[in-house]
Amino acid sequence: MNENRTEISTLGEFGLIEHLTKNIEIQNASTVVGVGDDAAVIDHFGKQLSLPMTCWIEGVHFDLMYTPLKHLGYKSVVVNVSDIYAMNATPTHIVLGLAFSNRFSLEALDEFYDGVYAACETYGVDLIGGDTSSSQKGFIISCTAIGEVSPGNYVKRNSAQKGNLLCVTGDLGAAYLGLTLLEREKKIFLENPKIQPDLEGEKYIVGRILKPEARKDIIEFFTQNTIQPTAMMDISDGLGSEILHICKQSNVGCVLHEDKIPISEETKLAAFKFNLDPTACALSGGEDYELLFTVKQDDYDVISKNTEISIIGYITDEEAGCNIFTKGGNKFPITAQGWNAFK
Repeated sequence: MNENRTEISTLGEFGLIEHLTKNIEIQNASTVVGVGDDAAVIDHFGKQLSLPMTCWIEGVHFDLMYTPLKHLGYKSVVVNVSDIYAMNATPTHIVLGLAFSNRFSLEALDEFYDGVYAACETYGVDLIGGDTSSSQKGFIISCTAIGEVSPGNYVKRNSAQKGNLLCVTGDLGAAYLGLTLLEREKKIFLENPKIQPDLEGEKYIVGRILKPEARKDIIEFFTQNTIQPTAMMDISDGLGSEILHICKQSNVGCVLHEDKIPISEETKLAAFKFNLDPTACALSGGEDYELLFTVKQDDYDVISKNTEISIIGYITDEEAGCNIFTKGGNKFPITAQGWNAFK
């Protein structure tokens, strides 16, 4: 037995990526941004291309007991498109690879691709290739998106500056509660298949986990108002985790105000039903695919007029740390308790 064995679960997703890529040396002048952001950026004939990629595995990233294949196909595109927008780029193409066992019929694959094509139409992207293979067990998805951005307009995670406003789009925590509800109904069904799922009145939170949307509207808003975020990423692992990523990579601290975190009424009601704290769901839930970004204070007047954007705090010196001020006026360090695929 190897006494020096290190469990991958102790690192988490970002820790693993940092460990595996710490010795990478860029070989090509066309590589503008390498591993470590929402997407890579390469220079291509005067345009810079953004290239995020995801790999999803049945039983780890999704459960087909309550995830319709059409929704899964749609979401497979959306999560990559969201990474494109997180770089302030415009998505143009996707490449899709699938592996599946013999339990999936042609009709099932058609259903999945119906969702893929629906997302392609919504976000104006073309499916230009991919691969299919057999899998001994389950359904595996690999998707790479391609986006374009004018030179110098791409936004990374590591360029937040002291005094910047900390902003987020939409509302947070709904996807986690939708997942919590679906997992509860799955457990009940497995114990007694005669009991039908009870999703009455929970359309919003279920929709947020099964059919999320990427924030194309916000990137268009930035363009129309000549706003250039100083740092940005999408929220896939929870607000707390993403804030810490931006602050760590930018060598800054931050102040986050709990009462400024946008949480919908549907999310609050669902959280109370599960005896959960809505703020905890927003901070640690994940899969909201909203945009977290920082802007200069000069942009306050324009940003504050957009009802889909909330200013939730500001960037400080690194020495001040990353802290949240609660509604009761208490101050606590922000912690990252987001989803970890390796646990």
